[in-house]
Amino acid sequence: MVKVREDWKGPFFTIWTLQQFSLVGSQLVQFALVWWLTKTTGSATVLATATMIAILPQVLIGPFSGALVDRFSRRAVMIVADGSIALASAWLAYMYFAGSVEVWHIYMIVAIRAIGGGFHWPAMSASTALMVPERHLTRVAGLNQTMQGVTNIVSPPLGAIFLAILPMHGILGIDVATAALAIAPLLFIRIPRREKAEGRASYISEVREGFRYVWRWKGLLWVIGIAMLINFAVNPAFSLLPLLVRKHFIAGAIELSWLESAFGIGIVAGGIGLSIWGGFKRRIFTSLFGIVGMGVGVLLVGLLPGSGLYYALGALLLVGLMNPLANGPLIALLQSNVDPAMQGRVLALLGSLVTAMSPLSLALAGPIADMIGIQFWYIVGGLTMLVTGIGAFFIPAVIGIEEGRPAPKPAD
Repeated sequence: MVKVREDWKGPFFTIWTLQQFSLVGSQLVQFALVWWLTKTTGSATVLATATMIAILPQVLIGPFSGALVDRFSRRAVMIVADGSIALASAWLAYMYFAGSVEVWHIYMIVAIRAIGGGFHWPAMSASTALMVPERHLTRVAGLNQTMQGVTNIVSPPLGAIFLAILPMHGILGIDVATAALAIAPLLFIRIPRREKAEGRASYISEVREGFRYVWRWKGLLWVIGIAMLINFAVNPAFSLLPLLVRKHFIAGAIELSWLESAFGIGIVAGGIGLSIWGGFKRRIFTSLFGIVGMGVGVLLVGLLPGSGLYYALGALLLVGLMNPLANGPLIALLQSNVDPAMQGRVLALLGSLVTAMSPLSLALAGPIADMIGIQFWYIVGGLTMLVTGIGAFFIPAVIGIEEGRPAPKPAD
């Protein structure tokens, strides 16, 4: 185990704060690109395809990126990931400036950003466990969820405003600048590294070790299965939100920004509450409670008539409020229970497996939504979260997930 330094707050929060600026820039650009696709094509299939392309890299590279994160400097991994995303945004800015952008260009940039995120997220999550004392991990997870909410609050309105006053290449320039801010502290602040074991296994052996570790943790396997089912049902709904606004609520970019900001306000409130409260003693109880609450909100959106835009604001506020309770404690549970030597692999593999079903549902989402309506996915997604969230309380392996974890180094 790596000993956390006593003055951890300064180094950690310097990196963390500037990472938040980068996230705002990325979300702002994502909003602008999604609305550009919505306005240019008006196609549910195009939006679903873009979301699928954003997910596929994580599914495909997740099992392998985690092993690389564990082998190399996590700081270097984050620098390369952020830098690659910034370069991709700069190239797309040039294409917009030249007036040569086509839909496939957006697909390509979305894929590059997803690959960078597939390395960045496990590197940052694993670094957090090395920089933050174990007793503060749940609260930091709550703070992360809070800032995710802040990002969702400020990014959509800023995106809508910038769409009105800036060309697309100017908006992409903001992403490049905020990525540079995120990289700057990583050049100077040291992130602790675990002790390297002698006679270290090969890369492929370490990848297999990650799979074995997860396979032996039956509670985690159950949680992954539940999350896969939820993602299959819910991801299409969120990917099609711009079309729900445009075609069902008969509204525009400003109204879309209101809905996304309502979701963000809920996340902020839920994240602050989780940071203060810390959750139930059994972290998994907090996560399951959050899943059930999110299911109620998603289902409400699906049942609203076209005149119910303002009620949808309340429903997405509820979804956002429950989101930190669903996600934050689970990440803190893994950070505090998984050996630091394994965290990159376990977190990346978790992300890969959880999203593995999403490409299939997104391939179906566009054609189904074009034929029978976008609200179908909100109703299916909400019911799925309700059923699985409540049902998981009756599965012993899920409720006892922390006690049932495997040994840090599984035997060959």
